[in-house]
Amino acid sequence: MKDNNAFFKGMRDGLPIGLGYFAVSFSLGIIAKKGGLSPLLGFFSSLFTRASAGEYAAYSLIAVGASFWELFIISVITNARYLLMNCALTQKFDSKTNMFTRLLVGACCTDEIFGISIAWPGKLKPKYTFGATVVAGPMWALGTALGIIAGSALPIRYVSALSVALYGMFLAIIIPPAKRDKAVTAAVIAGFLFSYLFSILPLLKEISSGTRTIILTIVISAVISLIKPVKVEEEVAENE
Repeated sequence: MKDNNAFFKGMRDGLPIGLGYFAVSFSLGIIAKKGGLSPLLGFFSSLFTRASAGEYAAYSLIAVGASFWELFIISVITNARYLLMNCALTQKFDSKTNMFTRLLVGACCTDEIFGISIAWPGKLKPKYTFGATVVAGPMWALGTALGIIAGSALPIRYVSALSVALYGMFLAIIIPPAKRDKAVTAAVIAGFLFSYLFSILPLLKEISSGTRTIILTIVISAVISLIKPVKVEEEVAENE
């Protein structure tokens, strides 16, 4: 597939993600309003961050007057899972992909953008990820700005209910590969099960959601890879 076609396909696949982003980031905007952020500042903070848990934690700390270092540490913890996602994406690049392009793809990585990028058949076309981000990113930022404008006009529980669309979208990403591969099915089931156990068991439930995600991702993926390793195929040169 040509790069331009990949870009437009990314835009198409990024649209439903953007709609889900808009709903969720609207509720984030209400939290940001309590932290004293203006609509313009909220727009750009979301445009360059695009991390629901990370932004929620940051806006909540801003609202209580937390220090810069507290904001920095909580941002690293809540967003550390993106390091794992980008490590996985490095296996999808063509060997000729330059470092700058790899870094740009990494900057675009969110849970959902990662999901559709890692599912790209064969070597990842960076323009596909860029196309999805061009559509989804601004919608996330716009939702935050409008949420700040709305302020506390709407009850938070009503706005937060819109986030169900995002979870439904994420399920749509993981179910198709899970139906094709039993190992993926096992990993998904284990992820749900242990995430629930971590949320109710003593001591474990005190672990932050970001750290919990990192632990479960490493452990479950390691166990599955040992039980059913993926067969590595030799890379075939595309250019003769």
